[in-house]
Amino acid sequence: MKSYGVNELRKMFLDFFESKGHLKLNSFSLVPQNDKSLLLINSGMAPLKPYFTGQEIPPRKRVTTCQKCIRTGDIENVGKTARHGTFFEMLGNFSFGDYFKHEAIAWSWEFLTEVVGLEADRIYPSVYEDDDEAFDIWNKEIGVPAEKIFRFGKADNFWEHGAGPCGPCSEIYYDRGEKYGCGEPGCTVGCECDRYIEVWNNVFTQFENDGNGNYTELSQKNIDTGMGLERLAVVVQDVDSIFDVDTIKALLERVCQVAGVTYKQDPKVDVSIRLITDHIRSVTFMISDGIIPSNEGRGYVLRRLLRRAARHGRLLGIKDRFLATLSTTVIEGSKDGYPELEEKKDYILKLLTIEEDNFYKTIDQGLSILSELEENLIKTGEKTLSGEDAFKLYDTYGFPIDLTKEILEEKGFAIDEEGFKEAMNVQRETARSARAVTNYMGADETVYQQLDPSLSSEFVGYDKLNHTSKITALTTETDVVNELIAGQNGTIIVEETPFYATSGGQVADIGVIKTADAEFKVEDVIKLQGGKIGHVGKVIKGILHVTEQVNLAIDMDNRLSTGKNHSATHLLQKALRVVLGSHVEQAGSYVSSDRLRFDFTHFSALTKDEIEKVEAIVNEEITAGLTVHTEIMSMEEAKKTGATALFGEKYSDNVRVVSMGDFSKELCGGTHVSNTSSITVFKILSETGVAAGVRRIEALTGKGVFTYYKEIEEELNQAAKVAKAEPAMLSKKIESLHEEIKALQAENEKLKNKLAKDALGDVMDQVIEVKGVKLLAAKVPDVDMNGLRNLGDQLKDKMGEGVIVLVSVMEGKVNLITMATEGAMKKGAHAGNLIKELAVLVGGGGGGRPNMAQAGGKNPDGVDELIAKAGSILEGQIK
Repeated sequence: MKSYGVNELRKMFLDFFESKGHLKLNSFSLVPQNDKSLLLINSGMAPLKPYFTGQEIPPRKRVTTCQKCIRTGDIENVGKTARHGTFFEMLGNFSFGDYFKHEAIAWSWEFLTEVVGLEADRIYPSVYEDDDEAFDIWNKEIGVPAEKIFRFGKADNFWEHGAGPCGPCSEIYYDRGEKYGCGEPGCTVGCECDRYIEVWNNVFTQFENDGNGNYTELSQKNIDTGMGLERLAVVVQDVDSIFDVDTIKALLERVCQVAGVTYKQDPKVDVSIRLITDHIRSVTFMISDGIIPSNEGRGYVLRRLLRRAARHGRLLGIKDRFLATLSTTVIEGSKDGYPELEEKKDYILKLLTIEEDNFYKTIDQGLSILSELEENLIKTGEKTLSGEDAFKLYDTYGFPIDLTKEILEEKGFAIDEEGFKEAMNVQRETARSARAVTNYMGADETVYQQLDPSLSSEFVGYDKLNHTSKITALTTETDVVNELIAGQNGTIIVEETPFYATSGGQVADIGVIKTADAEFKVEDVIKLQGGKIGHVGKVIKGILHVTEQVNLAIDMDNRLSTGKNHSATHLLQKALRVVLGSHVEQAGSYVSSDRLRFDFTHFSALTKDEIEKVEAIVNEEITAGLTVHTEIMSMEEAKKTGATALFGEKYSDNVRVVSMGDFSKELCGGTHVSNTSSITVFKILSETGVAAGVRRIEALTGKGVFTYYKEIEEELNQAAKVAKAEPAMLSKKIESLHEEIKALQAENEKLKNKLAKDALGDVMDQVIEVKGVKLLAAKVPDVDMNGLRNLGDQLKDKMGEGVIVLVSVMEGKVNLITMATEGAMKKGAHAGNLIKELAVLVGGGGGGRPNMAQAGGKNPDGVDELIAKAGSILEGQIK
């Protein structure tokens, strides 16, 4: 058997099934589309769910993919053995009501034995215990001896998830030989050792489960198969684990090189090597699909993987940043199968560097927090850190429990691991409950799922603002109906529509749908599964019927204003790349008729100068009157032209490219102006941060800018009127008023100081000595904190060395200040510690430095007691 590489095996599989009439689809994004049941794509069939459920018609009845996947269910075990990983590639061939068991099994056998060259006598299939059909195909048609075919029960060989399509499985195992076995008598298929490894799983979806364990035969039977690419490579290359196959081994060796360690010499070191190798694959692919580190959802998974890898780098002794270096190796090894890695390389490396830097700051903070927790344990005489505190370190600072445990054990402490697990479960339940409840396929159960899947709509609104078409379906908010009457809310679906449905950040068109006798106000337009477009709104008059011809008219002013804002976002993105760099990518947008919002990847706030440059460039291109040209071309052609794609978006083979002169070229399905001069003018209102590595610009165009300036002018005139000045002289008037205010404030402070001093009177005769240290403790009425500080400074100068305690009641609240001179501090006086004990007497708290501290209180009745006890408390401080 020839030892094929990972990239070769991927191509061999896809080419083989293309030769069997399958449509090869590129891997879908790791971000699920219209599927609320998943956080990340975790199997080859996951992105194809709508085709299995019948909600969408597949592009072909036979499909093949190599799907990138991430599973984090056993993340805590990654690295501990060579079996576990978070990122993997799943090879799959799928049939939607076309071929079934005979072809699926025959092609599995043909690919493994004839294309890859696995030894036939080392292949062991398994079937569901009652699936005689699959058993006979393996035995009588393929020729596998009956004793080499294993029958397993539901737990192993029947695929189902509650109600819905389900069916038996046939798994294919390969005997890797005794050297990988456990050596135990009776070791065979199903043993936990590494000898008999499962390489392929054929799922025969032939039943419908009603949710109560009742099964009926499906009229349309499907095939869903999955084969882990890395696992196949383990068999073909005859290596110990996925960490020894060619592409992953190259990455693992790079980890060792960066860390200056050797693999398979120290089991503890090996854990970190494997973990880093696995996690850097995951994070590289996640970032390439537009996932950004955050504290929730997919972003939390990404951040957690990043921080685990960074921490294990520290454990290996890596002192400098290293994640971006390793990511380069991932990109080089996988870019043939996933060109998006190379396309997004600059951004991936930049984000990894920023996040790694942030984590190193955080981990140092975490070590500091852990040190404080240790001190508290010592003070209280406790020997066990609470689970809540351990989880805080884990969740906030990225400290896995094993690290916290290791550090504490060195100092004789333990961790409440059960309490930690409880806190972890609370978080998991919170995350689980945050996901919408969906059916097993992850699709929302709405009225639209009742529509005929064969229905579709065509958008004709790029060059038509008014169009006549036939109604193909009507719904109320709960049911599919044949008619909608005046006063009803509902949705209209037609064959062809000029109405743009919300997508790509652009909000939907509004307008009306009419017949001679009826009128429907369109308030929103939405894309539905299967290529249907729904016009959502209310019947204003009359009755609308299915099959009726209707006139669809969009609001032209709204469309034009929205187009101006959308075209401006294209100019804005290019201007940002010019000013900030090629790492800038669109991370989201919102375009309506009255404003635009544009989110983009960047790692620091824009300076005033950068904002002005971006705004100037956009306005230059508006003034230049660039022709806006649209063209449909293949994705490959679009890439060659340098067109910018939306980050993480899944595109079809043919795409729409929008060009604005030679300045901007983007893949876009939205509506635009025909010439940039139509935008008139562009104004940035704000630039803010919305997430780690994501900035947001809000801006206006055209009439919106003029309205904005008109409002500013009105405010300016109003301000000038209040200031009793002409608008042109307002700045000077404000400066003059500021000077007057400053002078009045200074005069006011002088008067307050004088009043405070007068109220206090001559208190030097109240000075007492406490163990050779002078103490002046006095109360003064109606003085704020500033006044007390000024009085304290004056009294300190007058008294010389010593301690001062001043307290005042103002508007029912207590203000308290303590001061200690250099000489007093040398004898043990500490203003901060003194005030902590005094403030309690007036129902407050506070603190400060050894030389000065201040506090507030809510209990004026305690002032006299405070003055009386100041001496005894100071006495306790003096050495």
